[in-house]
Amino acid sequence: MEGSEIRNRGDPGQAGPGLDRRDSSTQTDSRAQGHGPRLSKVNLFTLLSLWMELFPQEQPEEDAHDEIRAVGLVVVQNSKVVGLHCSGPELHAGQVAIIQHGASLADCQLYFSRRPCATCLKMIINAGVSQISFWPGDPEVSMLRCPSANHSSSHCHSPPEEAALDAVATEKLKSNSRPPICVLLQPLAPGLAQFVNETSRGCDFMERVTDDEPGLNIDELFNRQWTRLLKDFSRHFLVETSRQHRSVLTQMGLENFCMEPHFSSLRNNMRELVEVLAAVAAGVPQQRYGFYREQRSSPDPSLANPSQSQEVALHCIIQARLLSYRTEDPKVGVGAVIWAKGQSAGSDGTGCLYLVGCGYNAYPAGSQYAEYPQMDNKQGDRQRCKYRYIVHAEQNALTFRTRDIKPEEATMLFVTKCPCDECIPLIRGAGITHIYTTDQDMDRVKPDISYLRFSSLKNINKFIWQRSPSACSAAFPHLANGSVGKHSRPADQESHGSKKLCTDRSHDSIR
Repeated sequence: MEGSEIRNRGDPGQAGPGLDRRDSSTQTDSRAQGHGPRLSKVNLFTLLSLWMELFPQEQPEEDAHDEIRAVGLVVVQNSKVVGLHCSGPELHAGQVAIIQHGASLADCQLYFSRRPCATCLKMIINAGVSQISFWPGDPEVSMLRCPSANHSSSHCHSPPEEAALDAVATEKLKSNSRPPICVLLQPLAPGLAQFVNETSRGCDFMERVTDDEPGLNIDELFNRQWTRLLKDFSRHFLVETSRQHRSVLTQMGLENFCMEPHFSSLRNNMRELVEVLAAVAAGVPQQRYGFYREQRSSPDPSLANPSQSQEVALHCIIQARLLSYRTEDPKVGVGAVIWAKGQSAGSDGTGCLYLVGCGYNAYPAGSQYAEYPQMDNKQGDRQRCKYRYIVHAEQNALTFRTRDIKPEEATMLFVTKCPCDECIPLIRGAGITHIYTTDQDMDRVKPDISYLRFSSLKNINKFIWQRSPSACSAAFPHLANGSVGKHSRPADQESHGSKKLCTDRSHDSIR
């Protein structure tokens, strides 16, 4: 397996047991040549952990002087994501995983956004996990932050006592651990960064903005967002200077990573991932747009709540967009993630939300890539089209769900494209109560796939990506009732029926 790895005492390049050196798919064994650029499993799980660290918190973010940093965590079992967690106000991400998964963590792989503290590490090792991976930036017990009671600056010339003691404890735990505790970072596949950039510019979310505002320079909008997010993410995940990062690695007992060219490769691989994360997030515009409920989507008022804040909905749809870059569809990647909202807030930083399942479109498990047709409806011979063979993102998310869907809880599907007619009966039958998606394909009919059922779907709240009510009223003052239809769309793509936008305070436009 290419990439940066350490095991136990920090030996670079030593792979842990059970690590498949092929980048096989979550769904299939994709050994055949000709596959388009896609995220490796390692990089996908790492990106999801980084993104979970940034999950919108109901509580204020930690104080700039707090020595404990938030952490994101992805729990993987048999190459399937079975948990997405983040630090909460009281519990660390590792502690949350212990509470929620318990003994079922045995044989799981854990991907942390930064090295967990000794308190979390000892319990995780004890649970029998098969592998622990983390990004070796500033660890959970920060080397760069100091308790405000003892220091006037948020940066220290030497680590505070707690960080130093935690570093010694985690090193001893790592040295005596049976599962490999390692850093797994891989270079991006050739052309992947450009592919993510281009497809993010042209995704359904950006297409909606283009339809609504045909005079807008979409490239300028995307570039502006990407530059801002890249700056923010780089500052958050990459230790500010190489010298400072080397100091942190040394204090963590990872001196081997300080040596060139290994150190430069480590930072470069992370920088590539941060650029991808910024591009994926920039594909969902963060101004004047959000998810707003269709008036006709829920005749039953009891289904209308609880709905998610724009910040949380945005975060979840970007999770789905990250998953879509693991697709096996050579043309259209689709990602889906399902969250349920419990009756009361749990121990996780996600509040009342807990993961039900996630997936992307792929060929049936156990097959090899290119064993099945890959053409779309525009490429002639229908016998060679992909649609009868590829498993949709929603179908994979439901098939490999980690929890049962409870009828008394709101269960929310976040999917990067409008659900097709093949998936609608499954979504309804599974008990999904809310759908967050785009309507760019709604009411379209193609030779082998159609999107007619979504518009007439009853008893499920549909939250459609569109311009916020305040932006609509400013741009179209004659629409006093706040209803907005599709603009500048070809006649065969028009949706029948306008949508009334929910003006609940929780649905104000994203920052």
